Amino acid sequence: MSDGVEVLVENFLQKKIPNIDSDLLTYVVDVTKTSVDDFESADDLYDAVGGVLHEAIENDDENEIKNICKGIINLLNKDTTTETTKNVKILNAPVHIGDRTKNDDKTTIHDSIWLKQNNDDITLKTVDLKKLEKADAKLKQKSDKREKDEICNEEEKCAGPTTNQVIQKKDLKQDQSGKVVDIRIENFDLAYGSKVLLKNANLVMAFGRRYGFVGRNGLGKTTLLRAISKRELFIPSHVTVLHVEQEVVGDDTNAVDSVLEADVVRLKLIKEEEELTKRINNSSNPASSTRLSEVYAALSDIEADKAPARVSMILSGLGFTTEMQNMKTKQFSGGWRMRLALARALFTKPDLLLLDEPTNMLDVKAILWLENYLQTWPTTLLVVSHDRMFLDAVATDIVFLHSRSLDTFKGNYTQFEVTKDEKLRNQQREYEAQKQYREHLQAYVDRWRVNANRAAQAQSKLKILEKLPDLTPVEIEPKVTLRLPECDRVNATMLRFDEVDFAYVAGTNIFEKVDLNANMDARIAVLGENGSGKTTLLKILLGEYEPTGGVRRVHRNMRVGYFSQHHVDSLSMKQTSLELFKTRYPGKLDVEYRSHLGKYGVTGELAMRPISSLSGGQKSRVAFAVMTWHEPNFFILDEPTNHLDIETVEALGEALKKFNGGVILVSHNEQLIQMVAQETWLCGNKTVTRIEGGFPAYKKALEEEFRRINT
Repeated sequence: MSDGVEVLVENFLQKKIPNIDSDLLTYVVDVTKTSVDDFESADDLYDAVGGVLHEAIENDDENEIKNICKGIINLLNKDTTTETTKNVKILNAPVHIGDRTKNDDKTTIHDSIWLKQNNDDITLKTVDLKKLEKADAKLKQKSDKREKDEICNEEEKCAGPTTNQVIQKKDLKQDQSGKVVDIRIENFDLAYGSKVLLKNANLVMAFGRRYGFVGRNGLGKTTLLRAISKRELFIPSHVTVLHVEQEVVGDDTNAVDSVLEADVVRLKLIKEEEELTKRINNSSNPASSTRLSEVYAALSDIEADKAPARVSMILSGLGFTTEMQNMKTKQFSGGWRMRLALARALFTKPDLLLLDEPTNMLDVKAILWLENYLQTWPTTLLVVSHDRMFLDAVATDIVFLHSRSLDTFKGNYTQFEVTKDEKLRNQQREYEAQKQYREHLQAYVDRWRVNANRAAQAQSKLKILEKLPDLTPVEIEPKVTLRLPECDRVNATMLRFDEVDFAYVAGTNIFEKVDLNANMDARIAVLGENGSGKTTLLKILLGEYEPTGGVRRVHRNMRVGYFSQHHVDSLSMKQTSLELFKTRYPGKLDVEYRSHLGKYGVTGELAMRPISSLSGGQKSRVAFAVMTWHEPNFFILDEPTNHLDIETVEALGEALKKFNGGVILVSHNEQLIQMVAQETWLCGNKTVTRIEGGFPAYKKALEEEFRRINT
């Protein structure tokens, strides 16, 4: 900005704000002078100096200040050639800067840090720092508000995942050849709204390998699977991809036919066979006969005649009885229709199968069957799971999502943990060595840079320092901890069943003559196939269902904390976690609510985000916090590990082991059962029995059953 326009801006401000403080006036003029190229509109200028102008105007009218900013912008954009020409002086000889101080024309004298002004008529300006600090604070507040609004607007525009990828020419050539079976997704970014999930990531999967996909909740595992399944990232066009995410639509098709229809090649050949047979029967056509022979050969190649038996085997393994296999899909609940979706995927065998928490919908028996089935999976598998035992049994490799990047490790989950820990230790040692080396170089430079004899060596060391890459500390994920509340001990039986019967409809008992008891030392895992009555048993224990026979006894001091499979769904999704607690349990300080949420990992900005924006695992943490607010002394938990990552499952197991109250647990997660359970109840055949030998004995019996079936 020229001196002429600077004067115009100063005069304009003095006219508009006659009482403006000289310090504030100088501040505004200097900002417009030094950052003129940054102001494209009056709003930009308002963001820069609006806070200062608010200090200068008594009525603090925002519209008036914005009009002033518009006026300044007009001056900055105005052609000032005419006004400034008269101030231009062409020099035809060198000028001695010191002589400028002797010039009697005070209007041409400019302050300089290089000149000591001796003229008494020239006074150095002093700035009121308190005023400027106050103005800067107000300016920052408005700037932060605008930045927040821009982020919110950006998130509204970008409410879903976005991808960016650099595709190599070699990938396109291989795609056209149709021979590539390995998956190479390289140089890609993944974001959800304004949150960057992956940056310059690479995912390489060899055909026939089984990859376990792990990482903390909320980092983007499910989002990446969806991007791959929708081909938003580069996948060779001839590679078939199937993501088991949505349940089968319920209609009049029975379960077996629903799975058979998933093989579109087989279905197309069978329809063509029927049409050709009708055509041949109606008229002799050599061409039709030839094509029919080709269709028969194709059906034989894919073993189409064995398909119904294979479907029946898959459905049976996933828990469908013979009667259920003939039921219409619309008769099944959502959980069973998800099993049908999984069965369709296992039957069709796509080139790349994507599974997201497949064990969530299965009981322990079905999980063990799926483990055995996937161990001979012939194509590429990428599975997200929170069950480390499942990953140990299935995975040949582990893909680890952390720090917006992907790392692949050979081996199952247990091997991955060992390798990862060793890698982190090596990285930490390398970081410490590099840090020590840099400190040594810096110390040499600091000591000898002013020494004439060693200045050259010091300069050489300094150049080495400058060329070294940036030193980044090793990122170690913090350990997950859950702290369950302490409770008073009650040395008595807390729950007791005496010959309890239960039926939803008279004459069709779910349970008959059940005898159970539990005290505050109880660590009980409830097992059984889906439909055996596990959840019903818990609701009778809770008192939600009254026994139709026998007696249920509960200690008067028992305070139950109940976590159901659908506990998360009961949360108010529009509220933040903090607002949820203030609504449900009013009368406490915010710090008390936040302290309680913090025990379950809902800290910082997580507590201030709408619950709907949290990941499944984060929502579960909020549900745990709600469940424990009234400090229960007995927990009844129904599938608490759904959506929890492996680290949080381990933290929950440790917390339940330390809890000094009682625990009754329904879970399909082998890791949690092994960590917690000291006693095992098995539901089935209208009763509940105690398993001698606990979970290991139950697992061994199931494995022997699978071996008998397979042989």
